[in-house]
Amino acid sequence: MTAFIYDPIYAKHYAGPGHPESPRRLEAIMQLIGETDFAGRLEIIKPPDGSDDQILNVHSKQYLDQVRNDIASRRPVLSMGDTDVCDASLDAAVKAVGGICHAVDLVVTGKHSNAFCAVRPPGHHSGESRGSGFCVFNNVAIAARHAQKTHNISRVLIADWDVHHGNGTQETFYSDPSVLFFSTHQWPLYPMTGLPHETGLGAAAGLTINCPFGAGAGHKQIIGAFREELIPAADTFKPELVLISAGFDSRIEDPLGGFALTDEDFAELTGIMLDIARKHAGGRLVSTLEGGYNPSGLAKAVRAHCQTLASYQA
Repeated sequence: MTAFIYDPIYAKHYAGPGHPESPRRLEAIMQLIGETDFAGRLEIIKPPDGSDDQILNVHSKQYLDQVRNDIASRRPVLSMGDTDVCDASLDAAVKAVGGICHAVDLVVTGKHSNAFCAVRPPGHHSGESRGSGFCVFNNVAIAARHAQKTHNISRVLIADWDVHHGNGTQETFYSDPSVLFFSTHQWPLYPMTGLPHETGLGAAAGLTINCPFGAGAGHKQIIGAFREELIPAADTFKPELVLISAGFDSRIEDPLGGFALTDEDFAELTGIMLDIARKHAGGRLVSTLEGGYNPSGLAKAVRAHCQTLASYQA
């Protein structure tokens, strides 16, 4: 079974009228997933709250306290970044952390083959001391640290196919040789990071791999990068857990991106990641939702992604 992590609180996070990161994203996903013919191979799981300890594995206490204070004081935007929030945003963000950490627990202990976390708000732009780019806590980075500290996982691969570069994730692990971070993204585009010369520092040199492409990139460029750059790197690194920052704003017709991936391309990318997980990590893979701002297109891409996850055979 594939674990499908979801909680209604994720739809309570509201960034304001007309904001692209809206509850409609999850509403579209849940409606389409409920209509699929493979839903019987997905187990929808309501997660626990995340803990302060899990959040503090990546973020500073000062930042966590500031998020709490900002939301309690009903600020519409976090004071240290461009992330719009509402009264329910902290509860949603804490539950997103709990969701992905619970997914790691389920997959690492073998209770589920793999997992997709349909969480909001997204996370990959959030750094140690700031939230930005619609993100509050860096869910995928927290998941990696949770796996290392709770399950003694030594090496984690994080692959990010969002159209925007995961600058917060890169920042977290830039000097850490226990994490291989791989990203395909559009450039130039927010947050204007992720150039090829950004490859890591010290013992982690070479363990950050950035593949930026111009607007219009699609199957050839992005799947080509996964096959030609990521697979050899993973063969050398040999991850014990595979994580995906699954941003579907790299899909064709997304309003915030200029890439041209199709639903079939996302299925192929998912298959590549499953092959890496099968070869090196006992099949252990956890994927978490990042971007994707055309609700109907997002839902179709998530369906293709989840169908491939649910079809996995160890």
